[in-house]
Amino acid sequence: MRSAVLNTILFPLLLCVSPAELRAEEPVENLVLITLDGLRSEEVFSGADERLMIPELGVKDRAAWLERYGGDSPQQRRRRLLPFLWSRIEKNQAWIAGSLQADSSVKVTNGRYFSYPGYNEVLCGFGDPQIDSNDKKYNENITVLEFLNNQPEFVGSVQAFCSWDVFPFIINDQRSHIPVNAGWMPLTSGDENRLEVLNNVAKNLFHEWEGVRYDVLTSSAAIECMRHEQPRVLYVSLGETDDWAHAGRYDRYLLTAEQNDRFIQQLWAATQQIPQYRDKTAFIISTDHGRGDGREGWKSHGVDYPGSDRIWIAAFGAGISARGIDQGGEFTQSQIAATVAQLLGYDFTQVDSRIAPALDILTVPLQAVDK
Repeated sequence: MRSAVLNTILFPLLLCVSPAELRAEEPVENLVLITLDGLRSEEVFSGADERLMIPELGVKDRAAWLERYGGDSPQQRRRRLLPFLWSRIEKNQAWIAGSLQADSSVKVTNGRYFSYPGYNEVLCGFGDPQIDSNDKKYNENITVLEFLNNQPEFVGSVQAFCSWDVFPFIINDQRSHIPVNAGWMPLTSGDENRLEVLNNVAKNLFHEWEGVRYDVLTSSAAIECMRHEQPRVLYVSLGETDDWAHAGRYDRYLLTAEQNDRFIQQLWAATQQIPQYRDKTAFIISTDHGRGDGREGWKSHGVDYPGSDRIWIAAFGAGISARGIDQGGEFTQSQIAATVAQLLGYDFTQVDSRIAPALDILTVPLQAVDK
């Protein structure tokens, strides 16, 4: 509940915008990549799992939680949990893959099914067997963020805001020179008065986890950066869904997922208020790994928990051609990195032969890719 209170206090007050549907021919000049740590495809496509709404998992008042997140169908439950995402999908303004009901598959290929290997696969385009822990070791692989930051038109215009304090190592901020604000680092990008408030709250608030700050601080910082520095490429990694799941708190896992959906809505609204971003920005949203099933299995992930290799990917905005729920497609987590680059006109697959090709959902012409 602490995060819910923070969300009310700290999130920017953004006007709700209803932009016209983006035309396929509009250019892609900016990219927002968002990952929600360990958010299962089960909740994304079917909403809250009523089997897990029990006192032992933090749901003390089952009737109240059923009223908030329950429903007679998966469609109703998912709309209640992730209303912004599903409003776009149902209006044919987004693409999403990974629904078992639609025989759509998105698989993790790294064989580990936990965070550092997953984020390496998301950002580097392949699973690396040498990455076998969550230790704070600098990543030897080049992320798509570093690749873009090395291109003349993107130098100094790539930023990352992450709740987990391992991200400076995953993105290798020392080599890449990308500003990575992660964990409980002070926030430095944005309005000075607002940053002072945010940093004071972060400093004096009880830290549930020393290595993971609350997502509301990460997301508020990302919006502040977008408003004041207007980076061309923005990566935001939110972490609480995974940590509350490991803690066995299904109530807070659901609350955090709903809050993250609200943040995505606010970030999208911000892009429609700033001329640099309006109608020229693509969003890609995914996760680092799946989770197990059942009252105990959902808390964890890894090779011992079936389902940990199943994830989901959503995309909307400029340059995205496919609409609605994917039917029967087969995709991998490793395709995200090349998709990010191709949306902005670059071929990331040339960097390393292991990098998977981009998702076949883009309107970016192939002749514009090879720069």
